[in-house]
Amino acid sequence: MDSFFLSNLGSPPLLFFFLGAAAALLRSDLEIPTQVAKFLSLYLLLAIGFKGGAALAESNLDATVWRTLIAAIALAAVVPLYVFYLLRRRLAVADAAAIAATYGSISAVTFVTCVSYLDANGISWSGYLVAAMALMESPAIIVGILLYRMHRGAADDESGGFQLRELLRESCLNGSVFLIVGSMLIGWVTGARGMEQVSPFVKDLFIGMLCLFLLDMGIVAARRLQDLRRAGASRRGRPQVSSGAFLIGAALILPLMNAVLAGLVAWQLGLSEGDALLLTILGASASYIAVPAAMRLALPESNPSTYLPMSLAITFPFNLLIGIPLYHQALRWLMLT
Repeated sequence: MDSFFLSNLGSPPLLFFFLGAAAALLRSDLEIPTQVAKFLSLYLLLAIGFKGGAALAESNLDATVWRTLIAAIALAAVVPLYVFYLLRRRLAVADAAAIAATYGSISAVTFVTCVSYLDANGISWSGYLVAAMALMESPAIIVGILLYRMHRGAADDESGGFQLRELLRESCLNGSVFLIVGSMLIGWVTGARGMEQVSPFVKDLFIGMLCLFLLDMGIVAARRLQDLRRAGASRRGRPQVSSGAFLIGAALILPLMNAVLAGLVAWQLGLSEGDALLLTILGASASYIAVPAAMRLALPESNPSTYLPMSLAITFPFNLLIGIPLYHQALRWLMLT
């Protein structure tokens, strides 16, 4: 089991993440310009979407593929339900709903890093998992909003003129979702010929771009840790939010719970080793891009200093450093039983 952790710890992208975190904690003036960070995000989404689409073009869309896609959507809808009710007694309704949506949705960067881990270890994976990732973005957002509406009531709803059409637009046409789905479709249409044409861009540069992106994410994540220290402050007259220690604990326990559920689903579906790990990491990851954007629109009374630091500063590095090799080893053990 140690070899899994040592292999992941020796990964250049992961080490660059910790370099960025160290820079922030030591108050270095190291910065990645905002526009460069945005370009890196766009590149990673385009590259993984295109590679997944090209792989999808060469695979058979059999019953296993469709069952996996349906299971992925179901996971994204079920996870917010129990996360909400687990947190509801300790948090305000809006915050519990926002965190539920965050942990029901996915992190594309965690998925990309897991793909890099599989490639480095020579483990094959299927392109349709990129489609599963794209499909898991929106259901959790919608379920989170519905839970809020059910438990808050129209009379207390501060979001006023918010419409379902706006929610659907924000969750389905969010830039990251739109780019990765569009890139996947282009990769699927162009297939092997298209991959040959853009291979130097989407393959040869991929690890270097991922290292730069994770360097920036390390800086951001370390700075976000400070937000959890202020999570106990009251906000706009609401009951005092639970302590930062509770939120940190939840940010570590929730990915483990979700990984167990997703891993069991992958095992029941009979997925290959690489595909099972990707579905598991999708279940275990938490959104810090699509969901915060949607929550600003749909639940303006929710506190970003709870769900954003939890997903970005705690769950994200936990999954990168410990989660990926831990889930991999657990899945290998499960497949041998």
